[in-house]
Amino acid sequence: SERQTNPTFDFIYQYVNADNPEGGSMTDCFSQLIIPDILPKPIHLDFAGGNITSDSGVVLPRQLDNRIDVTSRLSSCLVDRRDFSKTRHPLIDQFRQRVYQICLGYGDANDADSLRSDPALKIAVGRPPETGDDLASQPTLSRFENGVSGREIKRLNRELLNLYLDHRPAPGARIVIDLDSTDDPTHGQQALSFYHGFYGQHMFHPLLCYDGQTGDLIAAALRPGNVHAANGVVTMVKRVVRKIRRRWPTVEIVIRADAGFCVPRLYKYCERHGIGYVIGLITNATLKRLHKPLPDRAVERYERELSKIRIFGETGYRAGSWRRFRRVIMKAEAMEQGTNRRFVVTNLQGDPQNIYDFYVGRGDVENRIKELKNALHADRLSCHRFDANRFRLMLHCAACVLSHHLKKRLQGTPLENAQIDTIRLKLLKVGARIKQTVRRVWVHAASGYPYQHIWRLLLADLAPVPT
Repeated sequence: SERQTNPTFDFIYQYVNADNPEGGSMTDCFSQLIIPDILPKPIHLDFAGGNITSDSGVVLPRQLDNRIDVTSRLSSCLVDRRDFSKTRHPLIDQFRQRVYQICLGYGDANDADSLRSDPALKIAVGRPPETGDDLASQPTLSRFENGVSGREIKRLNRELLNLYLDHRPAPGARIVIDLDSTDDPTHGQQALSFYHGFYGQHMFHPLLCYDGQTGDLIAAALRPGNVHAANGVVTMVKRVVRKIRRRWPTVEIVIRADAGFCVPRLYKYCERHGIGYVIGLITNATLKRLHKPLPDRAVERYERELSKIRIFGETGYRAGSWRRFRRVIMKAEAMEQGTNRRFVVTNLQGDPQNIYDFYVGRGDVENRIKELKNALHADRLSCHRFDANRFRLMLHCAACVLSHHLKKRLQGTPLENAQIDTIRLKLLKVGARIKQTVRRVWVHAASGYPYQHIWRLLLADLAPVPT
């Protein structure tokens, strides 16, 4: 009946059987599609190509994971409260599945419904690709995310810091800690989602801590949406400083942060414990009055030289909430677009311009946060429970650690300066046919794949260390 009412169907049926005069089963005919009028010969399309994946590069994060031990160490912080007699998916498998999906650009647990049978992802998690033993489904992963307690999340944070310390090269004289907060928009009735006036939206307000020299993620905390940028920062800094000093007792520690963190409690902590700081300072009328001679001089020089002029100075300054005077670095800038002024409070010694230029280096932390949010979808914290979203943030942080270590291993290659999403597109989103035989699993990638040499370098670098 369908052949009588569907001319296209009848055309395809006749076209397929024209090359098969002996005839064939209706199933064989219907599994093929004909695309005419492109080449002199008809194009036959079917869906019998076998196990095909668009994400064969996920074996790279897994091989890296074997070397730096991210998912096994973090998942060991969790407690499995399920009945083992009814368990199909161990916690470590679920943890790896979610983290590797995030590395591939799939930020939601919902993506598991279409990925749980993907042969490359199954290989990465540790399952044979050509069996019916699929990975966890979306409901299973959602229960996994919602079953983690606040105590386990604290353990995850401690282990994330330990991972940073274990894999960071021995520092020189100084370690630089960059602090920043960011917005994470929320939707619906999510616990502790509040309106933030500065960002103009309902949101969570994560606090992030990075190594300013290596770019490594050190610590992360999810906070309610309406808290101040500096909320909880001293608690985080205490924990990080204590661990660093236990590992490297003589290293100098310097904190950089923008004006959102110019709060006396952070200054006091740093000064009491011998920690350097360079923190942006919000402009006010008193600072403008102290600063006034610098812009005048900058404008005068700009009018004479007709090129961008920067002039630096310093002053002792005591805000109303401060008990003592502190050193403030002042910058005046004159250019075609007008004048610009900036203030930085610090306890470091040295030339004002050098200190200010050191402070400007903290801008790179914003690039790291963009990668975490945009490339690794850390702004997709869509659970209702706040602890579930805290755990989700830790999953994205684990993916960030893996992705950043992969990026560091690309030095000397054409991708050494690439962002994480570019690296994913060129190295992880690689189509391949996967075939399992008695002795081995074959991953057949395209012969013309342009980054084969980088794969060879990475796999040589990630090869198991001889014991």
